[in-house]
Amino acid sequence: MARTYALIRILAHIAAPLSVALVPMIAHAQTTEELAAIVEPEAESGAFMGAALVAREDEVILDAAWGEANLEWNIANTTDTKFRIGSVTKQFTAVSLLLLQERGALALDDPLSKHYPEAPEAWGAITLRNLLRHTSGIPNVTDLPAFAKISRTPISQDDLIGLFRDLPLEFEPGSKWSYSNSGYVVLSRVIENASGQSYSEFVEANLFDAIGMEATAVDVTARIVPKRAAGYSPSQEGRINAPYADMGIPTGAGALYSTTGDLLKWQRALFGGQVLSQESLDEYLTPTSQPAFREFKYAHGITVGKTENGTIYWHGGGIEGFNSWLGHDPDREVTVVVLANLNGASADELGMQLMTLAQGGTITQPGERKTVEVDPAILPQYEGVYALSPAFKITVTHEKSRLFAQATGQNRFELYPESKDRFFLKVVDAQIRFDRGADGAVSGLTLFQNGVKQAAAKE
Repeated sequence: MARTYALIRILAHIAAPLSVALVPMIAHAQTTEELAAIVEPEAESGAFMGAALVAREDEVILDAAWGEANLEWNIANTTDTKFRIGSVTKQFTAVSLLLLQERGALALDDPLSKHYPEAPEAWGAITLRNLLRHTSGIPNVTDLPAFAKISRTPISQDDLIGLFRDLPLEFEPGSKWSYSNSGYVVLSRVIENASGQSYSEFVEANLFDAIGMEATAVDVTARIVPKRAAGYSPSQEGRINAPYADMGIPTGAGALYSTTGDLLKWQRALFGGQVLSQESLDEYLTPTSQPAFREFKYAHGITVGKTENGTIYWHGGGIEGFNSWLGHDPDREVTVVVLANLNGASADELGMQLMTLAQGGTITQPGERKTVEVDPAILPQYEGVYALSPAFKITVTHEKSRLFAQATGQNRFELYPESKDRFFLKVVDAQIRFDRGADGAVSGLTLFQNGVKQAAAKE
């Protein structure tokens, strides 16, 4: 299980590949050609390989694939290519828990120890809901130094849990939000204990078979899987084979593979009332009070929030060689799926852009923005550290007449002025507005990306 199982935690993808889709601003995209025009330049640049689907109500507007499923054999991706979906798996785990709750096998507010007797004493206050919402305080296993050493070799579920079961909690359960794959590894065991089936058997019988998702399964590394894509990573020398990942490790945190078509079936069945009762569906979509990503909050295996264009329920995913994004607008019955077999920010960014257009919004790509001249004397006013969250900050510096931004753990990139106090990046579609207080001094910034914004105070 790689660290990339987590939703892409960098709130703005400032470290995205240095290639972007340079296309005109598109408003109210309604046709296949208009939507494909967003994806094609990203694919042509080499930053994206994969498949994308956009559907509104009963109509599939876009269903296409780009790049190769296997570079060594020049085998093209198709609309039925199977991709590992990483943390998009988490919503299947969450729905499985809600199904078991409907059947009386458990309750989400039960203490974890009731369904996982091996839980240490320190986990006594943790509930199943805490694990589902990432509010348990259990450290994220994929962030541990020891994880990198074992992620490429088979390991039992008990031994994997052993990596974090005796570590101190990072906070009191329920008091904070922090993304943790560990919780979903433990929830996989809870599903097995409550159902008497393996995780794979349960989701196959109760979700995939019931919905008709014939191209979706828990991945097994050694198994021969027809139409399963190979995974790749970017490098300074170009695309390379992604590091090996033993798929027996992630279980309910990120072990599934699927297709764009199967994930559309999943969204239609889930939001169409074919999987959960309305009461359970409402519970599934009810978020914790703590903020998670940008303006979104985390519910149960799904992120919930509003942009200027409407409500979105979404989740991203990543694992060695693959990234994914699955989103749904319940008001317009829009579903967007982007699956990539090349690591990078493209799946997440394209997913948000396609959703924005399908909702009737507009996007402006970096190539359409115009740079203006600003007085170099004002650039020192923007320098400083801006906290988007306690753990994620943007440091702004300047050199002569140029301004730069560097996010926590990422490379430094230049900011280009489009007016006084407003700048944009060329490597990704993101903009920064510097905000001033009553005294006229810069007091913070606002980050704009993919239809959402987030304020950051200057430290």
